[in-house]
Amino acid sequence: MTHLIINSPLQPVNRDPPAVGSSCLPPASRVGVVPGCASLYPPSGIYATSLIGVNREGRMGGSGEYLKLFVDEASFYNRIVLGNLLPAAAWESLPHPLQTWLRNYIGGTFIYFLSGFLWCFYIYYLKRNVYVPKDEIPTRKAMILQIYVAMKAMPWYSALPTLSEYMVESGWTRCFSRISDVGWPAYIVYMSIYLALVEFGIYWMHRELHDIKPLYKYLHATHHIYNKQNTLSPFAGLAFHPLDGILQAVPHVMALLLVPTHFTTHMALVFLEAIWTANIHDCIHSNMWPVMGAGYHTIHHTTYRHNYGHYTIWVDWMFGTLQDPKDDGSKKVM
Repeated sequence: MTHLIINSPLQPVNRDPPAVGSSCLPPASRVGVVPGCASLYPPSGIYATSLIGVNREGRMGGSGEYLKLFVDEASFYNRIVLGNLLPAAAWESLPHPLQTWLRNYIGGTFIYFLSGFLWCFYIYYLKRNVYVPKDEIPTRKAMILQIYVAMKAMPWYSALPTLSEYMVESGWTRCFSRISDVGWPAYIVYMSIYLALVEFGIYWMHRELHDIKPLYKYLHATHHIYNKQNTLSPFAGLAFHPLDGILQAVPHVMALLLVPTHFTTHMALVFLEAIWTANIHDCIHSNMWPVMGAGYHTIHHTTYRHNYGHYTIWVDWMFGTLQDPKDDGSKKVM
């Protein structure tokens, strides 16, 4: 067996090969350099990123054994979702990427309907006339149309996180498996950079979908048929042309190539998009500066030239496209 020795400034490395029959796998609670197996499990600390960074083939992501942690985690999620909803014969024989796509499709659909129905029930029935005047509540027909558009696109949406997981499992990204591999301070720094890149990327992708006329006509216009308060609802959050929705989520994947990112956190953020987009399409201005809430996004749907941002108002402010919500009759959340 060939052993790749990594000199870490954090811990000494035992250069002796492991004894015959011994295991290179550390206990689940142990993170760090394993004697004789220094390449398999990167040490914790700020230097771990450089250790995860390159494997024997020179690709980003770590050694084959370390990459197996990502495969095992994805397989665990597959068993949770598919194992509890489908008979074993229906999914266990499928290739791993197809299992992952099916899990993403089921999970994305579940989150979309759960967040949409619960939020509609709360703002349109439990709080009727509190947040949204009765005459501005979207019709049932409008919401059914939004659900129809979103569900046509959902199989294609599910392909993007499937691709990102394949990239991670193949070692093409800078992902790490455990927060302890880099430490909490580095994790916070990396996630801040990740979110800033995603915000910047989504802003420009969204803006170009407006500025490049063929992209708007054939892709983004599908979403902008909902351009009044009585046509926007939480279900409009994913009502896009499939390619439009994928393009606006691509920055999540591109950031993995640039920034060391915690795999589980990345996947959670991708799926939380369904909840976030439901929230910013409810026309309720929460006035939580600097969050790009529904008040800002409603203006985007009515002016078409402002508030392209996703999570915050910063990029719109930087490039002169920010417009503050006006008193349009919608209620503020206290």
